[in-house]
Amino acid sequence: MMLGLALATLRHRRAGFAGAFVALFCAAALVCGCGTLLVTGLFGTVRPERWAAAPVVVSGDQEVHATVDKGKGKTKEKAKPIAGRAWVPAALADRIAALPSVRGAVTEVTFPVLLPGGPADGSWGHGWESAPLAGLTLATGRAPAADDEVVLDAATAARTRLAPGATTAARTATGTLDLRVVGVTAQGFDSQAAVFFAPGRARALAGHDGLVSAIGVFPADPAAAAATAADVRALLAEGSAAAADPAAPAALSGPGGPAAVVRTGDDRGRAEFPDAAGAGVRLVSTGAVLAGTSLLVALLVVAGTFGLTVQQRQREIAVLRAVAATGRQVRKMIGGEALLVGLTAGVLGAAAGLPLGSWLHGRFVALDVVPANLPVVLSPFPALAAAAATLLAGWGAARVSTRRATGIKPVEALGEAELRPPRPGAVRTGFGVLATAGAAVLTALLTVLHSDQAATPVCYLAVLLWCTAFALLGPLVARAGTAVLGLPLRASRVGGYLAFHHLRAGAHRLASVVTPLTLLVAMACTVLFSQTTTDHAAAAQRDRGTTADFTVGPRVPADAAAALAAVPGVRTVTRVLHSQVRDGLTRRSVQAVTPGRLADTLDLGVTAGDLDRLADGTAAAADGLGYRLGQRVRLTLADGTPTEVTVVALYARGLGFGDLTLAHDRVAAHVDVPLDDELLVRGDGLTRQALAAALRDSPGLQVLDHASATAAVAAGGRTGAQVGYVSLGLIVAFVAIAVLNTLAMGIADRRREFAALALIGATGRQIRRMLGWESAAAVVLATGLGLAVAFTVLGAYAEGITRGTAGAAAPLPSLVLVLLGTTTLAALGTWLPARTALRGLRRRT
Repeated sequence: MMLGLALATLRHRRAGFAGAFVALFCAAALVCGCGTLLVTGLFGTVRPERWAAAPVVVSGDQEVHATVDKGKGKTKEKAKPIAGRAWVPAALADRIAALPSVRGAVTEVTFPVLLPGGPADGSWGHGWESAPLAGLTLATGRAPAADDEVVLDAATAARTRLAPGATTAARTATGTLDLRVVGVTAQGFDSQAAVFFAPGRARALAGHDGLVSAIGVFPADPAAAAATAADVRALLAEGSAAAADPAAPAALSGPGGPAAVVRTGDDRGRAEFPDAAGAGVRLVSTGAVLAGTSLLVALLVVAGTFGLTVQQRQREIAVLRAVAATGRQVRKMIGGEALLVGLTAGVLGAAAGLPLGSWLHGRFVALDVVPANLPVVLSPFPALAAAAATLLAGWGAARVSTRRATGIKPVEALGEAELRPPRPGAVRTGFGVLATAGAAVLTALLTVLHSDQAATPVCYLAVLLWCTAFALLGPLVARAGTAVLGLPLRASRVGGYLAFHHLRAGAHRLASVVTPLTLLVAMACTVLFSQTTTDHAAAAQRDRGTTADFTVGPRVPADAAAALAAVPGVRTVTRVLHSQVRDGLTRRSVQAVTPGRLADTLDLGVTAGDLDRLADGTAAAADGLGYRLGQRVRLTLADGTPTEVTVVALYARGLGFGDLTLAHDRVAAHVDVPLDDELLVRGDGLTRQALAAALRDSPGLQVLDHASATAAVAAGGRTGAQVGYVSLGLIVAFVAIAVLNTLAMGIADRRREFAALALIGATGRQIRRMLGWESAAAVVLATGLGLAVAFTVLGAYAEGITRGTAGAAAPLPSLVLVLLGTTTLAALGTWLPARTALRGLRRRT
């Protein structure tokens, strides 16, 4: 019976349930889209290109492993990806080739080669002996023989417009080379640019003596690739067992480097493209944070929408109670309505979330956060999870919203339906106080979180908890806000006077509008200004800490530093290379510098120790990360090589210069791109023209003064900001839709009120003015609350991230844009439904 009544109610209250449908639809789409990113990071596969013709590939382990103590005697093995490419001993190829099940083993080396007109992220050089790994054949020309001869893959030749006989300059880690193209392959690559050298020349340019980046294994029987892979694994296992014997040959493992791993199928692709593993981790973390934030926002918005719907139906619920319907029956009816609306909206929204997830993935690819060869995974699991979460959220919100109306006596329900008291119940107030306390604790916690990775999720959670507290205490907040705004409202004799009394009598209605507007302002400011706060503090630290006269970059070869050092007047040239290492499983950003005369070009803000002691076996560390002077720290470098350094200095400007500062030689030999990110030059009487003249043999390098270098670094940080804008901007868009939805529902419920005002002589213009004053009051109150939440949280966030050296940075144009957007949304959400309601009122009168 109650299900039939629910269906009848849905038919006769289309406007109210349309609002709930919109909120649930958007929530399901948002959660499904974010879940798609998460699934892509977990299960996305990368197909091999350069190794596609080799059924079995042996390469280095691309992960660092550690045993984590879970307490109570329990441990867990965990692994995190390293930042670069792991290498294996070249001698291992001969051992593998000697296996009876192997027809041949082909080695490959990989190193960066920057071609003019090539891809922005550079090309990769290899030895021509590795061409069989991709099944490459020559379309024109011949194989390279001399040191200056190269073969290009077809796609790279077309992009750079180079053909056999052409010459070009290419930048490598050792210097700029003059190369002659002697051949072009018949095949090309979609996700990389390949330049093939003579084998001996390639080994020398790679700079990893006795190591190779991969070994391709070709089975004697092509149909028995699995058996061949098993034989190779057994060989590697024997080598690992013999490693403990000092007399055993060291050919099966590098000198302290990563273990060799056998790869088949799509696992070859993740090893061929090491950045895909890091991108997968980024997608998992981004998708998890974004999905969790989206779900919490959705719960808050959906609860508010259903709360407003139930408020609009208090008379109906009271009448049902008066004609002997029990509270359980009414709750069942409301729950049935919510299930029907939630099921429909959840299914349709989840279906819409799949293309939304594809769009998000495409934006991340465009921003170079995710490689193009890591395709999106469209799985049914995010859609099912989003539909289920939406269904439960709608049902739970509806049941909670009807708790008071169905829990009191029928006579009291009739009285409250007419009076609609602004005071919330004791339970709701209690939860509001708890939410406020929780938000305060999270905000305080931000002051001691010095890592952006740890602080960002807490930052958004704190904002949501503050907004949840305001939603629970909404009528009290609205009543206090109305009292404060009463004087300016009553200055208008008609519109403002009516608005003031309506707001005071309908605090619940004002609260339903203020809550999503507050959430919109708070989330928009947090999304926009958390990134600008970090970027501003980092730029300020770099500006104060860089004491060089000129900066040269990017991707500088080694011979450029020597050329600059020979310029008259140059006193110091500091080579700077950025990388990442693992301290256990914790990722640390690293700045690798040449230690000599470092004080001439860099001022890291040393707080303890002596930076002059920086050498090959030592390190300087940023404050607040738990390091102490004299501590021995075991690190895993970008290629998986373990190393140990002693901390000799601590510095304050870690946000601008990285978590750790190491000697250049310790890091450069273990990164995929050993080209320096920049050279810092200090001297007497230097000019940009003199430095540029010294670099004429290295085209493409820029010589920047201090101001230009600072601006270039700031521009480079915009990609990270754009990722945040794309990701969490969707949540702001969802909240904006909720604002319009809530305002439209509120206006549509006031037709009787408008009719009563018209009967006592109010004109349509006066009613519109009244609505304008009400909307203005809601915007002012929500803006004040939203800004208070955002800047309280951002202040604590800045305190932790910058260790008290900088505050929240909110560019005025962005802040004005947020306020204008909020005001525009409130105006549209008020005037469009009001115009429709008043037009219908004129027809009836």
